[in-house]
Amino acid sequence: MERALSGAAQALLVAVLGPTGSGKTALSVYLARQFRGEIVNCDSVAVYREFEIGTAKPSAAERALVPHHVLDFVEPNGYTTAGEYARHARQALKEIAARGNVPLIVGGTGLYLRALLDGLFPGPQRSEELREKLRQRAGHKGSNYLHRLLRRLDSQAADRIHAKDAPKLIRAIEVCLSARQQMSELWKQGRDPLQGFHILRIGLNPERDALYTRINQRAERMFQSGLVEETRLLLAKYGDTAWPLSSLGYKQAVQFLHGELDNAAALQAAQQAHRNYAKRQMTWFRREPDVHWLTGFGDDPTIQQAASGLVRSFQP
Repeated sequence: MERALSGAAQALLVAVLGPTGSGKTALSVYLARQFRGEIVNCDSVAVYREFEIGTAKPSAAERALVPHHVLDFVEPNGYTTAGEYARHARQALKEIAARGNVPLIVGGTGLYLRALLDGLFPGPQRSEELREKLRQRAGHKGSNYLHRLLRRLDSQAADRIHAKDAPKLIRAIEVCLSARQQMSELWKQGRDPLQGFHILRIGLNPERDALYTRINQRAERMFQSGLVEETRLLLAKYGDTAWPLSSLGYKQAVQFLHGELDNAAALQAAQQAHRNYAKRQMTWFRREPDVHWLTGFGDDPTIQQAASGLVRSFQP
């Protein structure tokens, strides 16, 4: 029977969070098979079609075991905001719960998770004309130019957005200019939190050295599995209109293809970038409320059993 999201009845929602390389996919597939679950992607690059190797998307075998949602719904040369992602993901959650199944949010993009669970501030409509101008300036002057511009408009917002994160910088500048108000002030306005779910947050926190070893090994597998060739094809097809080519792994493959780095240096740069990203992710996720942290990797049977126990204790 279908379960409605109404009244006091709340469906269980499990959020699996943690740094890149911590085994979130393995844990989520295990939990989904244990509890009739369906997985909702929460990775900002995995929403793009044709970006496969560098995103570490769930494999075909994993997708065959468990239904996955909010993957591959944006064109490679398109763009989506955290708010647009949240609308897609909330619709998926509603449909999963209506089937009587357990939705599991899985991914490492903290802003997307916050948009989905807590809602975002009421920002202005998108301006493609302004965005295109900012993209062109970033192409000529680099993302550091955007960061300096944002700092002049809203220093608090600039402190919270990484200098290399061009899409978020563009959105923040767009908000400041379109709303004629600082983005940091809009952040303080009312949000639209997710309703109808009892949320369990499970966090993976492996030991740092072990995590870095896995991150290094995964980056190496990406290069060995054809990341450079995938990047070559995407560059030939979309050029610089596909912004995910500036994301982790792809950026270093592009630098190799442009002759800026040799293969060994590109791999080392990708490994370092992924390790730095893991640090930023943990800083973000430690701000999340009520996280049940598990010290280990998501493919460890002991961690899987502990997570399973948490889910059972949270079930209505």
